[in-house]
Amino acid sequence: MKNGVYNILKARFLIDDDAMKNWRFIVFLILLAIVMIANTQRFEQKVFQIAKLTTEVKELRSEFVDRRSQLMKLKMESTVSDKMVEKQIFPSTVPPIKIKVKKEEEKTFLKKLWQ
Repeated sequence: MKNGVYNILKARFLIDDDAMKNWRFIVFLILLAIVMIANTQRFEQKVFQIAKLTTEVKELRSEFVDRRSQLMKLKMESTVSDKMVEKQIFPSTVPPIKIKVKKEEEKTFLKKLWQ
């Protein structure tokens, strides 16, 4: 037992005759660790990007609501009439009249013959 621990501390498993298989396994573990680190890094970048886009969506949604309320206020009749009074345009006192246009029937060839 004492000799086994001593050999591990001295790294004898790396310089023995069958060390090549140990080196292959160590290189495999190093490559696996690099792939895991890269994968974690990409995952964290995507999480940060999602958080950033979420806050941007919230800001844009609040700006949209604000602009929509401003538009509703500008479309109100009282606001429009106030703006028109500034330009010396006053609302009409006479109500509008509906105009009805009667369309003349086109006479077809047969109707012209019967008349």
